[in-house]
Amino acid sequence: MAYSLSATKLLTYRQCPQAYNFKYERGLSSPSAFGSPKFGNALHGALADIYQDWNYAYPVPSLDWFAVCWQQHTGELNQTQIHEGWMALQLYYERYVAPLPQIRKPLGVEGKIKASFQVSNIEFSLVGRYDRLDYFGDGLELIDYKTSKMVAPSDGIDLQLGLYYLILEQTYHQALQRLSLIYLRQGQRITFDVTPEHHQQVQELIGDMAVKLRADQEWEPAMGEHCDRCGYQRYCPAKSEKPEPLPEGAREGRQVQLVLGI
Repeated sequence: MAYSLSATKLLTYRQCPQAYNFKYERGLSSPSAFGSPKFGNALHGALADIYQDWNYAYPVPSLDWFAVCWQQHTGELNQTQIHEGWMALQLYYERYVAPLPQIRKPLGVEGKIKASFQVSNIEFSLVGRYDRLDYFGDGLELIDYKTSKMVAPSDGIDLQLGLYYLILEQTYHQALQRLSLIYLRQGQRITFDVTPEHHQQVQELIGDMAVKLRADQEWEPAMGEHCDRCGYQRYCPAKSEKPEPLPEGAREGRQVQLVLGI
């Protein structure tokens, strides 16, 4: 069975292998920093419908088309959220749709992708999802919609770039050229170009993880500012000379199946 990896898992592992062990290997829950996902889900769903259901025989959709798609996703929102979401969609339309002579049909919207990667005789299953995937030059551009109130790109953007490069190259046989984050509330777009260093970093990180998986699954804690926000401090030997035992119900360490080349 392949060992499943995502951008979130890789980011957690790079920050602290011990926290990765607690969360993904031993199955310990940690307090979430995120609120209700309903608002974000509604905006993502509306934008997916806007691109997926549009008749591309016509060059550019009208704002009325945006309104029709938005109304299909407001059933679980309060009036404030409905208003804020519509303001965000109008801003998106004014900046990224109305100025175009014609919109291009995306390669995909709201897609899930998967690929495999083998290192140190361990097979990894690389998984990811995207909001929109466009053709760009002789490659691909990945679009990620953000609904946060602040424009703050993730520290793990380089890992995301590298991981998606590996997956998309295997899935579509085309290279990822760039990733664009579109902050819907602010109407702001931030674009990152993909470099060979991005996917090299991911390959090295997966290789390091494979070594730890084979070395009796030892996960060394990494100290840093993130420790203050960590929900696993009570169990961590780096934070306490006498850490608490893991709670009842924690999983045993996973046994990794090696893939032996012949």
